[in-house]
Amino acid sequence: MKRYAALIGLSEDGKADYRKLHAAVWPAVLAQISASNIRNYSIFLKEPENLLFSYFEYHGSDYAGDMAKMAADPTTQDWWALNMPLQRPLDTRSDGEWWADMTEIFHHA
Repeated sequence: MKRYAALIGLSEDGKADYRKLHAAVWPAVLAQISASNIRNYSIFLKEPENLLFSYFEYHGSDYAGDMAKMAADPTTQDWWALNMPLQRPLDTRSDGEWWADMTEIFHHA
């Protein structure tokens, strides 16, 4: 199992829509997340800065392959098309990132 965390901004104008979407995530999107070996997935909102922090645990053996399958899923693509315009990627993210990956520097189990 590997833990992943990422950060992105959320537009003030899109905050209500983002909350509404995530209060009733489509069942097919949730199924795809599970099929991609993702567990304990959470998204937190920090206000008033409007920063989204995501955390999940990956329980598979081919992270790149599972993420590629998720990205190719038509329902997931539709879900992302609704959510991405509401998000504000950080200027400091790495090339190819939408959500900026974070490095774990401490963990206590």
